[in-house]
Amino acid sequence: MRRFTGKKRISRYNKPSFQRRRVCRFCGDKSLTINYKNTDILQNFVTERGKIIARRISGNCAKHQRQITKAIKIARNVAIIPFTSPVV
Repeated sequence: MRRFTGKKRISRYNKPSFQRRRVCRFCGDKSLTINYKNTDILQNFVTERGKIIARRISGNCAKHQRQITKAIKIARNVAIIPFTSPVV
């Protein structure tokens, strides 16, 4: 029987992993602007099903995520980008 020595065993499954923090693309590059007319940028933040990608996944800061969300909603209402993808 193994005695408890007070040290936690580190295996390859519970080893702490290092993940690099993503930097907001709009904070890093000041020339990029968020506009509802710029569909190329907005399409990167919408899934195929039409959902807006979360901030923790896209890597945006809170300020720019709010601006992107607002721009996507305006572009949907003006019919620049679709609410959902077409059914095939």
